[in-house]
Amino acid sequence: MTADKEKAAPVVAIIGLGYVGLPLAMLFASKRVSVIGIDVDTKKVEMLHSGRSYLTDIHDREIRSLFETGCFEATHDFAEVRFAQAIILCVPTPLRDHSYPDLSYVQAAAKSLVPYLHNGQLIVLESSTFPGTTEEVLLPIFARSGLLAGKDFFLGYSPERIDPGNKAFSLEEIPKVISGISPACLEKVKEIYGLAFQHLVPVSSPKAAEMTKLLENSQRFVNISFMNEFAMICAEMGIDVWEVIEAAKTKPYGFTAYYPGPGIGGHCIPVDPLYLQWKAKHYDQETRFIQLAKAINDQMPDYIISRILKLLGSEKPLTQQQILLIGLTYKKDVNDVRESTALAILEKLDSMELNVAYHDPLVPELRVNGREIGSTPLSPTGLSTYDCVVLLTDHTGLPYEMIGDHARLLFDTRRVYTRSQNNLISL
Repeated sequence: MTADKEKAAPVVAIIGLGYVGLPLAMLFASKRVSVIGIDVDTKKVEMLHSGRSYLTDIHDREIRSLFETGCFEATHDFAEVRFAQAIILCVPTPLRDHSYPDLSYVQAAAKSLVPYLHNGQLIVLESSTFPGTTEEVLLPIFARSGLLAGKDFFLGYSPERIDPGNKAFSLEEIPKVISGISPACLEKVKEIYGLAFQHLVPVSSPKAAEMTKLLENSQRFVNISFMNEFAMICAEMGIDVWEVIEAAKTKPYGFTAYYPGPGIGGHCIPVDPLYLQWKAKHYDQETRFIQLAKAINDQMPDYIISRILKLLGSEKPLTQQQILLIGLTYKKDVNDVRESTALAILEKLDSMELNVAYHDPLVPELRVNGREIGSTPLSPTGLSTYDCVVLLTDHTGLPYEMIGDHARLLFDTRRVYTRSQNNLISL
C-alpha cells in the first residue's frame, strides 16, 4: 500500500479472510471504506487476486467486483496494518484435542501486529472465544507495544454472526453486538462498525459480548442435540419424528422448532459450548446440559452407522455390499467439512473396511484415513448399484428426484423426501 493511503480515513485491516473475514471485508468495501485484507494463507491471497472465490457463498464475479471498487486489497504482509485506523481479527478458534480452546491463531495474529501498532488505532476481535479472552489474552500482548490501552490505542470485542448458506439476512442487517474495554474504546468501535452495520447493540464489557456468542450457539447445541435424542426415541417407537415436529409447530406460542440430523458440525455450534464449559470449570461451575448435549452429539455418527448396518441386513456379507453417502459438509450449500459428522461417518465406515463412496458437489476430493478419494458422479445406473444410499447433507440443486427414483434403498437423515415410497427410510 502506498503512503498516500495512510492519509485516507478510515482504513480497516481485516486479519483472516475466511468465512467471517471475507464477507466482512466485502461489506465495508461496499460502503466505500478502504479495506486491507490480510491472510497468512498465500493460496487464498493468490485466488483473490486472480478473481476466484474459495467460499461457496461468494461467487467469482463478486470477488472481481470487490477489487473493482478500489476499496480492497489482499496481502499476507502484516506490515500493511500500519496504514489502518482499525484492525479486526477474524481468525480461527478451534478446539485442541476436541476439548480445549486453541487460541494459537489469535495469539499469533496479535503478536504479528505488535510491531506495527501506533497511536489511535482500534483493534477488535471477532473470533468466537471464552469470556475474558480480549482482556486476559489479547490486552497483555498489545501492551508490549508500549502503547496504553484506552488512551493510545483502543480494544474491543464483537462476536461474528455469519451464517454460511443463509440467504435470508444480509450481513449488514444482522444486529451487531459490540463492546470495548473502556467507554472510549466502545465509542471507537461504534464509530467504525457504524459505517457498515444498520443496527449496533452495545454491551457493557467484552466479557458480556464474548458470553453472548457462547449463549447463542450453546442454546442451539443443546436443543438440536435434544432433537437428535428425541428422534432416536421416535425411531424405536415407530413414530415419524418429522410429523411430530410439524404438528408441534402449529402451537402459536412457547414452541420453537429444532430439527434432528446426523449430528451437529461446523466451526461454531459444536465448538463454542466447549469453550464455555472449559471456562466455567475455572469457576468450579458445571455445565451439565452441555456435557449431555456433547455426549449425544458424539454418539450420532455411531447411531447413523448402526441404522445403516441394520438396513443392509444379512442377506449377503457386509463386505460385499455397496454404500453411497450423499453430502459430506457440515451443513447444506457450504464447502466446509470442519467438525462434520457426515465426514466422521464416512471415515468410520471406511475404517470398518466396508465398500463406501460419497458424492458431494462441494467436496470434489478429500483425504480419508490416509488416502485421497474423490466424489462419485451420480447417474441412474450408478445409483441402482448401491445397496444403500444415505443422504447426510441436503445441498440445494442435488438431483433428488433421480436419487429417489433409482436408489434401491434410501436412508434420508434430513427429511428431503416427504412422500411415502417403499425404498425410503427416514431418520
